[in-house]
Amino acid sequence: MQHLLPALLVLLLVALAFAGPDDVNYDESKIPPYTLPEALTMADGTKVTDAAMWRGKRRAEVFELFADQMYGHSFPRPDHLRTQVLEEDKAALSGKATRRQVRVFFSDGDEPHVDVLMYLPNKASGPVPAFVALNFQGNHTICDDPAILKTPRDADEATRAKAEHRWPVEAIVDRGYALATAWYKDIVPDANDFSTGLYTIFYKPGQNRPGDGQWGAIGAWAYGMSCIADVLRTDRAIDANRIIAMGHSRLGKTALWAGASDERFALVISNCSGCGGAALSRRRIGETVARINKSFPHWFCGNFKKYSDNEDALPIDQHELIALIAPRPVLICSAEEDHWADPRGEFLSGRNADPVYALFGLKGIGADDMPPVNTIVGDAIGYRIRPGKHDVLPTDWQAYMDFADRHLGASR
Repeated sequence: MQHLLPALLVLLLVALAFAGPDDVNYDESKIPPYTLPEALTMADGTKVTDAAMWRGKRRAEVFELFADQMYGHSFPRPDHLRTQVLEEDKAALSGKATRRQVRVFFSDGDEPHVDVLMYLPNKASGPVPAFVALNFQGNHTICDDPAILKTPRDADEATRAKAEHRWPVEAIVDRGYALATAWYKDIVPDANDFSTGLYTIFYKPGQNRPGDGQWGAIGAWAYGMSCIADVLRTDRAIDANRIIAMGHSRLGKTALWAGASDERFALVISNCSGCGGAALSRRRIGETVARINKSFPHWFCGNFKKYSDNEDALPIDQHELIALIAPRPVLICSAEEDHWADPRGEFLSGRNADPVYALFGLKGIGADDMPPVNTIVGDAIGYRIRPGKHDVLPTDWQAYMDFADRHLGASR
């Protein structure tokens, strides 16, 4: 027995390392009773009855709650952004695309900045729609193109094209869409460290961390997406009215908040965004508010910590985040084996945003049950679930573009 103790100790340490702040629940029968906040009831109890009332009054109330209690109030919008073209090739992808690499400066100095990689289809007869999507591992990892500058610059050359299965660049260009991407850590680090990146230029004298109601990392990344969209809007090859925010996982949360914060995004797509993204917090399945706040304390604002193991006290839930995007189309995507992100909670979030879209005469998901795999259900709010795990696949991009074709159309 004594010789088993070291092995048992190792197993115990491994179990503790993966244990959350509470037991992880994946059982629908163990979801506690909950009542969702009513998106169409004003703070004073008045019922919202039409689109003008939503646009003129209620939307601002809901947005303020998300900004103050969850994502944090963001930075002031820039009057202009300084840019520098680092590289351009009009015959990239065997002549199919123009590759352009642009450095976007957030201040008058050289730092902080974000390097944006763009691919634009060459055969377009006019301005094209564009996807804005941040990447996890660096611009050079999305495509087997040796001319892509490494981000970070000291990245191992062996990481080039490491994530290309998530970025079918040629297929995107072939469908008539442009793509603009940037390494998310170029904007702010994905760490509980607020001393570098975009944060620093907005601090008041003596400040070194955001206040409880100020930006977290997701808010900063969303702001960065808007700045990238600002740059695209100055490009005559891009249709400024057809820019799409897309993101996966934590960057799916980011895309949803970017779409809610910046109504110039014409369409929003989240993939496996889970807790703090499309999934309803009150369901408490998979990743919970407590777990996400403990594991990633920098993602949301300080006020959000009040709702760890206290979801019913939240004055909002994620169906209202989807509602903030109305009347613009939004596509919510899940994966069957991604229980951590609560696919059913993502579906229900979209379903419960339907009444807001109805104010605009638009059909939302319009279904009580989740659809079969690989099928998009709904209209202005779409939902899709596919087989497999937490990832982005080329078939996902086909679904994104099918949805975008329906609402924006690359050929329009």
